[in-house]
Amino acid sequence: MNGTGQGLYLKAKTRIPGGTQLLSKRPEMFLPEQWPSYFSRARGVEVWDLDGRKYIDMSHNGVGSCALGVADPDVDAAVKIAIEAGCMSTLNCPEEVELAELLCELHPWADMVRYARCGGEAMALAVRIARAKTRRDKVAFCGYHGWHDWYLAANLGGEDALDDHLLPGLESAGVPRALRGTALPFRYNRIDELQAIIDRNSGELAAIVMEPIRGRNPEANFLEQVRSLATESGAVLVMDEVTAGFRLNTGGAHLLFNVMPDIAVFAKAMSNGYSMAAVIGRGEVMQAAQDSFISSTYWTERIGPVAALATIRKHRRQNVSAYLIRTGQLIKSGWKHAAECAGLTMNVGGIDPLAHFDLECEESQAAHSLFTQLMLERGFLANGSFYATYAHTDKNVESYLAAVGDAFSIIAEALERKIVAEMLHGPAAHNGFHRLT
Repeated sequence: MNGTGQGLYLKAKTRIPGGTQLLSKRPEMFLPEQWPSYFSRARGVEVWDLDGRKYIDMSHNGVGSCALGVADPDVDAAVKIAIEAGCMSTLNCPEEVELAELLCELHPWADMVRYARCGGEAMALAVRIARAKTRRDKVAFCGYHGWHDWYLAANLGGEDALDDHLLPGLESAGVPRALRGTALPFRYNRIDELQAIIDRNSGELAAIVMEPIRGRNPEANFLEQVRSLATESGAVLVMDEVTAGFRLNTGGAHLLFNVMPDIAVFAKAMSNGYSMAAVIGRGEVMQAAQDSFISSTYWTERIGPVAALATIRKHRRQNVSAYLIRTGQLIKSGWKHAAECAGLTMNVGGIDPLAHFDLECEESQAAHSLFTQLMLERGFLANGSFYATYAHTDKNVESYLAAVGDAFSIIAEALERKIVAEMLHGPAAHNGFHRLT
Protein backbone atom coordinates (compact mmCIF):
# COMPACT_ATOMS: atom_id res chain seq x y z
CA MET A 1 0.00 0.00 0.00
CA ASN A 2 2.74 2.45 -0.94
CA GLY A 3 1.59 6.01 -1.51
CA THR A 4 2.63 9.64 -1.45
CA GLY A 5 3.41 9.44 2.26
CA GLN A 6 5.94 6.66 1.84
CA GLY A 7 7.59 8.55 -1.00
CA LEU A 8 7.89 11.65 1.15
CA TYR A 9 9.25 9.59 4.02
CA LEU A 10 12.04 8.22 1.83
CA LYS A 11 12.98 11.81 1.03
CA ALA A 12 12.69 12.79 4.69
CA LYS A 13 15.29 10.22 5.71
CA THR A 14 17.81 12.00 3.47
CA ARG A 15 17.14 15.34 5.17
CA ILE A 16 16.07 14.41 8.73
CA PRO A 17 18.28 12.05 10.77
CA GLY A 18 16.01 9.20 11.84
CA GLY A 19 13.28 10.34 9.44
CA THR A 20 10.98 11.86 12.08
CA GLN A 21 11.22 14.01 15.19
CA LEU A 22 9.69 11.35 17.45
CA LEU A 23 10.75 7.71 17.56
CA SER A 24 7.15 6.65 18.27
CA LYS A 25 6.02 8.17 14.95
CA ARG A 26 8.52 6.41 12.74
CA PRO A 27 6.68 4.34 10.11
CA GLU A 28 9.06 1.49 10.94
CA MET A 29 7.46 1.29 14.39
CA PHE A 30 4.11 0.48 12.75
CA LEU A 31 4.51 -1.03 9.28
CA PRO A 32 7.71 -0.40 7.29
CA GLU A 33 7.19 0.63 3.65
CA GLN A 34 3.39 0.71 4.03
CA TRP A 35 2.43 3.12 6.83
CA PRO A 36 0.85 6.35 5.44
CA SER A 37 3.47 8.35 7.40
CA TYR A 38 1.96 11.84 6.98
CA PHE A 39 -1.45 13.42 7.42
CA SER A 40 -3.01 16.19 5.37
CA ARG A 41 -5.73 16.93 7.94
CA ALA A 42 -7.29 15.41 11.03
CA ARG A 43 -10.32 15.98 13.23
CA GLY A 44 -11.61 14.00 16.18
CA VAL A 45 -10.32 10.49 15.45
CA GLU A 46 -10.45 10.84 11.65
CA VAL A 47 -7.15 11.19 9.80
CA TRP A 48 -6.61 11.80 6.07
CA ASP A 49 -3.30 10.87 4.45
CA LEU A 50 -1.59 12.71 1.60
CA ASP A 51 -3.57 10.71 -0.97
CA GLY A 52 -6.93 11.64 0.55
CA ARG A 53 -7.58 8.25 2.19
CA LYS A 54 -9.44 8.52 5.47
CA TYR A 55 -8.61 6.40 8.51
CA ILE A 56 -10.06 6.05 11.99
CA ASP A 57 -7.26 6.38 14.51
CA MET A 58 -7.46 3.45 16.92
CA SER A 59 -3.80 3.63 17.84
CA HIS A 60 -1.87 6.39 19.64
CA ASN A 61 -3.99 9.44 18.77
CA GLY A 62 -1.14 11.92 18.69
CA VAL A 63 0.93 9.72 21.01
CA GLY A 64 -1.53 10.37 23.80
CA SER A 65 -1.59 14.15 23.42
CA CYS A 66 -5.16 14.44 22.10
CA ALA A 67 -7.32 13.08 24.91
CA LEU A 68 -10.28 15.15 23.72
CA GLY A 69 -9.70 14.21 20.07
CA VAL A 70 -7.79 16.15 17.42
CA ALA A 71 -8.89 19.74 16.83
CA ASP A 72 -11.37 19.84 19.70
CA PRO A 73 -13.71 22.75 18.88
CA ASP A 74 -13.69 24.26 22.39
CA VAL A 75 -9.91 24.18 22.70
CA ASP A 76 -9.38 25.44 19.17
CA ALA A 77 -11.82 28.30 19.73
CA ALA A 78 -9.83 29.46 22.77
CA VAL A 79 -6.57 29.16 20.85
CA LYS A 80 -7.92 31.19 17.91
CA ILE A 81 -8.85 34.01 20.28
CA ALA A 82 -5.33 33.88 21.73
CA ILE A 83 -3.82 34.03 18.25
CA GLU A 84 -5.91 37.08 17.37
CA ALA A 85 -4.83 38.75 20.62
CA GLY A 86 -1.16 37.99 19.96
CA CYS A 87 0.84 34.95 21.07
CA MET A 88 4.10 36.59 22.09
CA SER A 89 5.12 39.93 23.56
CA THR A 90 7.82 41.60 25.59
CA LEU A 91 5.35 41.29 28.46
CA ASN A 92 4.09 38.05 29.99
CA CYS A 93 0.71 36.49 29.28
CA PRO A 94 -1.67 36.55 32.27
CA GLU A 95 -2.93 33.05 31.45
CA GLU A 96 0.22 31.51 32.93
CA VAL A 97 -0.82 32.77 36.36
CA GLU A 98 -4.40 31.63 35.80
CA LEU A 99 -3.18 28.16 34.83
CA ALA A 100 -0.90 27.98 37.88
CA GLU A 101 -3.87 28.74 40.12
CA LEU A 102 -5.95 26.02 38.44
CA LEU A 103 -3.21 23.38 38.69
CA CYS A 104 -2.67 24.12 42.38
CA GLU A 105 -6.42 24.01 42.94
CA LEU A 106 -6.52 20.53 41.42
CA HIS A 107 -3.49 19.52 43.50
CA PRO A 108 -3.85 21.18 46.93
CA TRP A 109 -0.48 19.80 48.10
CA ALA A 110 1.30 21.94 45.46
CA ASP A 111 2.12 25.64 45.87
CA MET A 112 4.08 26.69 42.81
CA VAL A 113 4.38 26.01 39.07
CA ARG A 114 6.98 26.32 36.33
CA TYR A 115 6.27 25.70 32.66
CA ALA A 116 7.92 24.05 29.68
CA ARG A 117 6.52 22.98 26.32
CA CYS A 118 7.02 19.20 26.22
CA GLY A 119 7.28 16.31 28.63
CA GLY A 120 10.95 15.44 28.19
CA GLU A 121 12.22 18.95 28.87
CA ALA A 122 9.79 19.32 31.77
CA MET A 123 11.24 16.16 33.32
CA ALA A 124 14.75 17.57 32.86
CA LEU A 125 13.55 20.76 34.53
CA ALA A 126 12.14 18.78 37.47
CA VAL A 127 15.38 16.86 37.96
CA ARG A 128 17.35 20.12 37.81
CA ILE A 129 15.16 21.58 40.55
CA ALA A 130 15.56 18.45 42.69
CA ARG A 131 19.34 18.58 42.31
CA ALA A 132 19.36 22.29 43.10
CA LYS A 133 17.27 21.71 46.22
CA THR A 134 19.33 18.82 47.58
CA ARG A 135 22.76 19.79 46.19
CA ARG A 136 23.11 16.12 45.22
CA ASP A 137 23.65 14.45 41.84
CA LYS A 138 22.23 10.92 41.80
CA VAL A 139 18.70 10.04 40.69
CA ALA A 140 16.83 6.78 41.28
CA PHE A 141 14.14 6.26 38.68
CA CYS A 142 11.48 3.86 37.48
CA GLY A 143 9.84 4.05 34.04
CA TYR A 144 10.41 6.09 30.90
CA HIS A 145 11.17 9.79 31.32
CA GLY A 146 12.46 11.19 28.02
CA TRP A 147 15.62 11.61 25.98
CA HIS A 148 17.72 13.97 28.09
CA ASP A 149 21.20 13.32 29.45
CA TRP A 150 20.16 12.80 33.06
CA TYR A 151 18.00 9.80 32.02
CA LEU A 152 20.04 8.17 29.22
CA ALA A 153 23.02 8.24 31.58
CA ALA A 154 21.59 5.02 33.00
CA ASN A 155 22.81 3.19 29.88
CA LEU A 156 26.38 4.38 30.40
CA GLY A 157 26.77 1.70 33.04
CA GLY A 158 25.26 -0.99 30.84
CA GLU A 159 23.58 -0.83 27.47
CA ASP A 160 20.43 -2.59 28.70
CA ALA A 161 19.74 -0.66 31.93
CA LEU A 162 16.72 1.06 30.35
CA ASP A 163 15.35 -1.97 28.51
CA ASP A 164 12.68 -2.70 31.12
CA HIS A 165 11.40 0.88 31.17
CA LEU A 166 9.83 1.31 27.70
CA LEU A 167 11.94 0.66 24.61
CA PRO A 168 14.94 -1.65 24.44
CA GLY A 169 18.19 -0.64 22.81
CA LEU A 170 18.22 3.10 23.56
CA GLU A 171 21.67 4.39 22.68
CA SER A 172 23.59 6.79 24.94
CA ALA A 173 26.07 8.16 22.39
CA GLY A 174 26.64 11.85 23.06
CA VAL A 175 25.83 11.60 26.77
CA PRO A 176 28.88 12.68 28.82
CA ARG A 177 30.68 9.65 30.29
CA ALA A 178 31.11 11.62 33.50
CA LEU A 179 27.39 11.08 34.18
CA ARG A 180 27.92 7.35 34.58
CA GLY A 181 26.46 6.15 37.87
CA THR A 182 24.14 9.15 38.33
CA ALA A 183 20.93 7.54 36.99
CA LEU A 184 19.98 4.40 38.88
CA PRO A 185 17.00 2.30 37.70
CA PHE A 186 14.60 0.25 39.79
CA ARG A 187 11.54 -1.66 38.64
CA TYR A 188 7.94 -0.81 39.43
CA ASN A 189 6.58 -2.53 42.56
CA ARG A 190 10.11 -3.56 43.56
CA ILE A 191 10.61 -1.55 46.73
CA ASP A 192 13.58 -3.80 47.56
CA GLU A 193 15.42 -2.49 44.50
CA LEU A 194 14.84 1.12 45.53
CA GLN A 195 15.91 0.35 49.09
CA ALA A 196 19.13 -1.20 47.77
CA ILE A 197 19.88 1.93 45.71
CA ILE A 198 19.39 4.10 48.77
CA ASP A 199 21.58 1.83 50.91
CA ARG A 200 24.39 1.93 48.34
CA ASN A 201 24.15 5.70 47.87
CA SER A 202 23.46 6.98 51.36
CA GLY A 203 23.19 10.76 51.43
CA GLU A 204 23.78 11.08 47.67
CA LEU A 205 20.29 10.74 46.19
CA ALA A 206 18.81 13.96 44.81
CA ALA A 207 15.53 12.52 43.58
CA ILE A 208 13.34 9.49 43.19
CA VAL A 209 11.59 9.78 39.81
CA MET A 210 8.71 7.54 38.78
CA GLU A 211 5.30 7.28 37.17
CA PRO A 212 2.54 6.68 39.75
CA ILE A 213 1.02 4.06 37.44
CA ARG A 214 1.69 2.77 33.94
CA GLY A 215 1.05 -0.79 32.85
CA ARG A 216 -0.29 -2.16 36.12
CA ASN A 217 -1.56 -1.02 39.50
CA PRO A 218 0.81 -0.44 42.42
CA GLU A 219 0.96 -3.27 44.92
CA ALA A 220 -0.25 -2.63 48.45
CA ASN A 221 1.82 0.08 50.18
CA PHE A 222 4.33 0.35 47.30
CA LEU A 223 3.77 4.05 46.65
CA GLU A 224 3.50 4.78 50.37
CA GLN A 225 6.85 3.07 50.93
CA VAL A 226 8.42 5.07 48.10
CA ARG A 227 7.14 8.25 49.71
CA SER A 228 8.58 7.23 53.08
CA LEU A 229 11.96 6.33 51.61
CA ALA A 230 12.14 9.66 49.79
CA THR A 231 11.44 11.53 53.00
CA GLU A 232 13.88 9.47 55.06
CA SER A 233 16.69 9.77 52.51
CA GLY A 234 16.14 13.48 51.86
CA ALA A 235 15.43 12.86 48.17
CA VAL A 236 12.83 14.83 46.23
CA LEU A 237 9.96 12.58 45.08
CA VAL A 238 9.07 13.41 41.45
CA MET A 239 5.92 11.90 39.95
CA ASP A 240 6.00 11.81 36.15
CA GLU A 241 2.37 12.35 35.10
CA VAL A 242 3.17 13.03 31.45
CA THR A 243 1.46 9.81 30.36
CA ALA A 244 -0.95 8.95 33.19
CA GLY A 245 -2.11 12.49 33.98
CA PHE A 246 -5.65 13.42 32.93
CA ARG A 247 -6.51 9.82 31.99
CA LEU A 248 -8.02 8.43 35.20
CA ASN A 249 -9.11 11.75 36.70
CA THR A 250 -8.81 15.48 36.12
CA GLY A 251 -5.24 15.98 37.26
CA GLY A 252 -2.56 13.62 38.42
CA ALA A 253 -3.14 9.89 38.87
CA HIS A 254 -1.22 10.09 42.15
CA LEU A 255 -4.29 11.75 43.68
CA LEU A 256 -6.19 8.47 43.31
CA PHE A 257 -3.63 6.72 45.51
CA ASN A 258 -3.45 9.55 48.05
CA VAL A 259 0.34 9.65 47.83
CA MET A 260 1.58 13.19 47.34
CA PRO A 261 4.98 13.86 45.74
CA ASP A 262 7.22 16.89 46.10
CA ILE A 263 7.03 17.57 42.35
CA ALA A 264 4.63 16.38 39.64
CA VAL A 265 5.17 16.82 35.91
CA PHE A 266 2.43 17.14 33.26
CA ALA A 267 2.32 17.40 29.46
CA LYS A 268 0.50 15.53 26.65
CA ALA A 269 -3.20 15.36 27.62
CA MET A 270 -3.19 18.63 29.58
CA SER A 271 -3.37 20.75 26.41
CA ASN A 272 -4.87 18.43 23.76
CA GLY A 273 -2.24 18.53 21.06
CA TYR A 274 -0.89 22.00 21.73
CA SER A 275 2.63 22.24 23.10
CA MET A 276 2.49 22.65 26.88
CA ALA A 277 4.02 21.15 30.01
CA ALA A 278 3.95 22.01 33.68
CA VAL A 279 6.11 21.23 36.70
CA ILE A 280 4.18 21.72 39.93
CA GLY A 281 5.47 21.27 43.45
CA ARG A 282 5.78 22.17 47.08
CA GLY A 283 6.90 25.74 47.61
CA GLU A 284 10.10 24.97 49.51
CA VAL A 285 11.21 22.63 46.71
CA MET A 286 10.14 24.75 43.76
CA GLN A 287 11.92 27.83 45.13
CA ALA A 288 15.18 26.01 44.38
CA ALA A 289 14.51 26.85 40.72
CA GLN A 290 15.80 30.31 41.58
CA ASP A 291 19.18 28.83 42.51
CA SER A 292 19.74 27.52 38.97
CA PHE A 293 19.37 29.10 35.55
CA ILE A 294 16.12 27.71 34.12
CA SER A 295 14.75 29.93 31.36
CA SER A 296 13.47 29.71 27.78
CA THR A 297 11.83 32.17 25.38
CA TYR A 298 9.03 29.95 24.13
CA TRP A 299 8.01 28.93 27.63
CA THR A 300 6.38 32.37 27.71
CA GLU A 301 4.16 32.14 24.62
CA ARG A 302 0.41 32.30 25.08
CA ILE A 303 -1.07 29.38 23.11
CA GLY A 304 0.12 26.63 25.45
CA PRO A 305 -1.44 28.03 28.64
CA VAL A 306 -4.67 28.98 26.83
CA ALA A 307 -5.00 25.49 25.34
CA ALA A 308 -4.30 23.91 28.73
CA LEU A 309 -6.91 26.05 30.48
CA ALA A 310 -9.56 25.18 27.89
CA THR A 311 -8.63 21.49 27.92
CA ILE A 312 -8.57 21.09 31.70
CA ARG A 313 -11.85 22.95 32.17
CA LYS A 314 -13.62 20.84 29.57
CA HIS A 315 -12.03 17.71 30.98
CA ARG A 316 -13.46 18.46 34.41
CA ARG A 317 -16.83 19.74 33.14
CA GLN A 318 -17.50 16.71 30.92
CA ASN A 319 -15.97 14.10 33.25
CA VAL A 320 -13.75 13.05 30.36
CA SER A 321 -11.73 10.58 32.42
CA ALA A 322 -14.82 8.40 33.04
CA TYR A 323 -15.43 8.31 29.28
CA LEU A 324 -11.82 7.36 28.57
CA ILE A 325 -11.94 4.57 31.14
CA ARG A 326 -15.19 3.17 29.75
CA THR A 327 -13.93 3.28 26.15
CA GLY A 328 -10.71 1.55 27.10
CA GLN A 329 -12.60 -1.16 28.95
CA LEU A 330 -14.73 -1.82 25.85
CA ILE A 331 -11.60 -2.17 23.73
CA LYS A 332 -9.89 -4.50 26.19
CA SER A 333 -12.91 -6.79 26.48
CA GLY A 334 -13.32 -6.72 22.69
CA TRP A 335 -9.72 -7.76 22.15
CA LYS A 336 -10.09 -10.66 24.57
CA HIS A 337 -13.33 -11.86 22.96
CA ALA A 338 -11.88 -11.64 19.43
CA ALA A 339 -8.74 -13.52 20.46
CA GLU A 340 -10.77 -16.23 22.15
CA CYS A 341 -12.96 -16.67 19.07
CA ALA A 342 -9.89 -16.91 16.82
CA GLY A 343 -8.02 -19.24 19.16
CA LEU A 344 -5.19 -16.78 19.77
CA THR A 345 -3.31 -16.48 23.05
CA MET A 346 -2.73 -12.90 24.14
CA ASN A 347 -1.97 -10.68 27.10
CA VAL A 348 -3.96 -7.49 27.61
CA GLY A 349 -2.58 -4.78 29.88
CA GLY A 350 -2.21 -1.08 30.57
CA ILE A 351 -4.51 1.28 32.42
CA ASP A 352 -7.91 1.32 30.74
CA PRO A 353 -7.46 4.58 28.73
CA LEU A 354 -4.01 3.41 27.56
CA ALA A 355 -4.55 -0.24 26.69
CA HIS A 356 -2.27 -2.63 24.87
CA PHE A 357 -2.17 -6.28 23.83
CA ASP A 358 0.61 -8.76 23.06
CA LEU A 359 0.08 -11.85 20.95
CA GLU A 360 1.84 -14.89 22.39
CA CYS A 361 3.30 -16.81 19.46
CA GLU A 362 6.65 -17.66 17.89
CA GLU A 363 6.23 -15.05 15.16
CA SER A 364 4.96 -12.34 17.50
CA GLN A 365 6.54 -9.33 15.79
CA ALA A 366 5.45 -10.44 12.34
CA ALA A 367 1.96 -11.23 13.64
CA HIS A 368 1.62 -7.74 15.13
CA SER A 369 2.81 -6.25 11.85
CA LEU A 370 0.26 -8.31 9.95
CA PHE A 371 -2.42 -7.00 12.30
CA THR A 372 -1.47 -3.42 11.43
CA GLN A 373 -1.45 -4.26 7.71
CA LEU A 374 -4.88 -5.90 7.83
CA MET A 375 -6.38 -3.06 9.85
CA LEU A 376 -4.90 -0.45 7.52
CA GLU A 377 -6.62 -2.19 4.62
CA ARG A 378 -9.89 -1.87 6.55
CA GLY A 379 -9.48 1.85 7.16
CA PHE A 380 -7.96 1.90 10.65
CA LEU A 381 -4.68 3.19 12.02
CA ALA A 382 -4.02 0.39 14.50
CA ASN A 383 -1.29 -1.52 16.26
CA GLY A 384 -1.04 -3.29 19.61
CA SER A 385 -1.95 -0.14 21.56
CA PHE A 386 -5.10 1.92 21.92
CA TYR A 387 -5.19 5.41 23.47
CA ALA A 388 -8.77 6.40 24.20
CA THR A 389 -10.08 9.89 23.42
CA TYR A 390 -13.29 11.75 24.14
CA ALA A 391 -13.90 11.77 20.37
CA HIS A 392 -14.10 7.98 20.04
CA THR A 393 -17.75 6.99 19.60
CA ASP A 394 -19.41 3.66 20.30
CA LYS A 395 -19.77 3.30 16.53
CA ASN A 396 -15.99 3.69 16.15
CA VAL A 397 -15.44 1.02 18.78
CA GLU A 398 -17.95 -1.39 17.23
CA SER A 399 -16.59 -1.09 13.68
CA TYR A 400 -13.03 -1.37 14.94
CA LEU A 401 -13.71 -4.51 16.99
CA ALA A 402 -15.50 -6.11 14.03
CA ALA A 403 -12.36 -5.52 11.95
CA VAL A 404 -10.21 -6.84 14.80
CA GLY A 405 -12.24 -10.05 14.77
CA ASP A 406 -11.59 -10.49 11.03
CA ALA A 407 -7.89 -9.70 11.41
CA PHE A 408 -7.39 -12.06 14.35
CA SER A 409 -9.03 -14.90 12.40
CA ILE A 410 -6.70 -14.34 9.45
CA ILE A 411 -3.66 -14.14 11.74
CA ALA A 412 -4.65 -17.35 13.53
CA GLU A 413 -4.88 -19.20 10.22
CA ALA A 414 -1.58 -17.72 9.04
CA LEU A 415 0.12 -18.82 12.24
CA GLU A 416 -1.25 -22.33 11.86
CA ARG A 417 0.01 -22.48 8.28
CA LYS A 418 3.28 -20.75 9.22
CA ILE A 419 2.89 -18.11 6.50
CA VAL A 420 2.67 -14.92 8.62
CA ALA A 421 5.88 -13.38 7.27
CA GLU A 422 4.90 -14.31 3.70
CA MET A 423 1.63 -12.38 4.05
CA LEU A 424 3.42 -9.14 4.90
CA HIS A 425 3.88 -6.74 2.00
CA GLY A 426 7.12 -5.46 3.54
CA PRO A 427 9.37 -5.95 6.57
CA ALA A 428 8.06 -6.51 10.09
CA ALA A 429 7.81 -3.51 12.42
CA HIS A 430 10.66 -2.55 14.73
CA ASN A 431 10.12 -3.22 18.43
CA GLY A 432 12.76 -0.91 19.84
CA PHE A 433 15.39 1.69 18.96
CA HIS A 434 17.03 0.97 15.60
CA ARG A 435 19.42 3.20 13.73
CA LEU A 436 18.00 3.80 10.25
CA THR A 437 20.17 3.48 7.18
